[in-house]
Amino acid sequence: MTWFVTFLGAALVMAILRDMFHTIWHPTRHGGLSGLVMTGMWRLSSRLSTRRRAAGLAGPLGMVCVVSVWALTVAVGWALVYWPHMPESFSYSAALVPAEHAGPVDALYVSLVTLATLGLGDIAPAAGWLRFVGPLEALVGFALLSATVAWILGIYPALARRRTLALRLSHVRGGVTSRQLDSDGGATLLDSLASAISVITVDFLQYAESYYFYDGDENTSLPRQIGHAVGLAELAVSARHPDVRLSAIVLRRALDDLAAVLDERFLRTRAATADVFASYASDHGDHRGSRPTLRRGPDAPSSGGEERRP
Repeated sequence: MTWFVTFLGAALVMAILRDMFHTIWHPTRHGGLSGLVMTGMWRLSSRLSTRRRAAGLAGPLGMVCVVSVWALTVAVGWALVYWPHMPESFSYSAALVPAEHAGPVDALYVSLVTLATLGLGDIAPAAGWLRFVGPLEALVGFALLSATVAWILGIYPALARRRTLALRLSHVRGGVTSRQLDSDGGATLLDSLASAISVITVDFLQYAESYYFYDGDENTSLPRQIGHAVGLAELAVSARHPDVRLSAIVLRRALDDLAAVLDERFLRTRAATADVFASYASDHGDHRGSRPTLRRGPDAPSSGGEERRP
């Protein structure tokens, strides 16, 4: 029974380390536990009456919950390693009676002190192999702190890139005509949008948890603005300028890739690109969808005889 509890504790620690690795450092896979926590916080926020305010906190609170679960589970895991070997394999300060400080709460206390690298020394491992376990837990605690900082430093720049792209799309929606689009400048614009969308696609692959951050302002909300990029590509594909048509094809491919990542990892609609983006907007609180409001010039080609409406 002693070794069973010890191995159970070691298994908990290894599971959390694996989750941290797949959440933060592995570019193509993500931890199951952190994903469940973030998804749970997001779904809970969507059911509250004050949706906008609650959803705005879902991402940050989800990260706090994930880090808390990591730290608590690691501490419990190491406590299970220590507990079966207390008090005979530990040294105690003169003020403590070993037999009175050998329970699970004391083991958790030792684990938390070691994980936080405090090293108080009132209860310390004394047996041969346990003397190496203590410093190992301190290293895990340092890795947990470093992983949390790296996670924050990775996610918030990704959010800034996403919001910048949304703001740019909002500018394009209100300030570019179809005639202006059918030019060398239009091709450059489409190429830059395709490049930015590709970056966002990689961000969703590497920082999947950034999906659960809500952007309250409409102009900086990618779920509300991405539909305009779809309409922009549809409009440009029938342009007279060959470079614009080529850039429109590239933009459509970039949008298809983004929709595929969103659908595979979060939405699971198995729908077309435009419908995936509509579901994306709906999941972030916008049930209206979005369409471009580009103004056609008098000499612009018509793709179907109708003016696009918002």
